[in-house]
Amino acid sequence: MSLPDTEDADTAPFWAAAREQRLIAQRCDACGRLRCPPHPFCAACRSPAMSWVDLRGRGRIWSYIVAHGPTLPAFMDRVPFPVIVVELDEDPALRMTGNLIAQSGAAIDSVAPESIYIGAPVRVSFEKVADDVTLPCWIMEPA
Repeated sequence: MSLPDTEDADTAPFWAAAREQRLIAQRCDACGRLRCPPHPFCAACRSPAMSWVDLRGRGRIWSYIVAHGPTLPAFMDRVPFPVIVVELDEDPALRMTGNLIAQSGAAIDSVAPESIYIGAPVRVSFEKVADDVTLPCWIMEPA
């Protein structure tokens, strides 16, 4: 399985927060814009000044795909599985990508693709996949 570098200077705080079951994003200290994925400067104003802020971990499905083979060998026994783009409640322009799962602890192929729809409300669930990696995944909530 391909795992993120949890010690990368730009993303380490995000992965540390995920291990603590917290969803965070960078906020530009100059213009206040939220950004994800984390990077060293604001795309809106180019300022390098930023802070990390907690997010509610709720949003709506903005887009999705259903992955089919061929895929990475570690995922071949799980295809097809959905991958969603979540529009977060804090800012409609702030989006995160992740797996959609039926419930905490469920496999990435636990949601029937035909049940997914644009605009579906979702909430974050943190899934530990390695000693140092906890991934934010998403669970659909009743509309």
